[in-house]
Amino acid sequence: MEQESPRVLIVEDDQRLAELTRDYLRSNGLLAEIEADGAQAAERIIREQPDVVILDLMLPGESGLDICSKVRADYQGPILMLTARTDDTDHVLGLETGADDYVCKPVRPRLLLARIRALLRRSEPPASTSGQPRRLQFGPLVVDNALREAWLANEHIELTGAEFDLLWLLTANAGRILSREEIFTALRGIEYDGQDRSIDVRISRIRPKIGDDPEHPRLIKTVRSKGYLFVAEAAVERG
Repeated sequence: MEQESPRVLIVEDDQRLAELTRDYLRSNGLLAEIEADGAQAAERIIREQPDVVILDLMLPGESGLDICSKVRADYQGPILMLTARTDDTDHVLGLETGADDYVCKPVRPRLLLARIRALLRRSEPPASTSGQPRRLQFGPLVVDNALREAWLANEHIELTGAEFDLLWLLTANAGRILSREEIFTALRGIEYDGQDRSIDVRISRIRPKIGDDPEHPRLIKTVRSKGYLFVAEAAVERG
């Protein structure tokens, strides 16, 4: 049976840009549609559940940040934010409201397509590989890579796709310091530029969700000048 092409919803009020993006994605095998009205975008995302949402930050009716925050609880797919600004402010705000990645305008079509494909790969259920664990448990914390879900003391943890990927990477490498370069390459498939703060933002969001103290973390520790370390013993002790 032929597999259906991934569905992409482009939430963008710049008609020319939206149409060019849609046509380019369609020419590369994606089912792309456009929603120009920010006020209607949230309802459409939740109703249609596209495989990926491309969400412009500046929209009439409702901002991309508001839309992202509104749909995050009911839409588990990846959200790729488009921003016209190159400073960290929009990027951090987007990630804090639940975006999985961002691309700066003007959009380079090949880069956008590469980011979309990376998000789609991360959303796929992992292939069953013998010898590799699919569920990890550290005291009250359980992380299941097959279901792409996590629990703390039997309570489901609400994580975005990008947050789950990062948590799984850290827990699967418990006891080993992972540099920002390693994390960035593993999760986004591109080299770390030394300035991107997305990893740090996600760490700060994950910590309280898994019962870690954001001010004095014991589970996910920041190792100065080296990276991040998941401390399995600390999680077990809390159990």
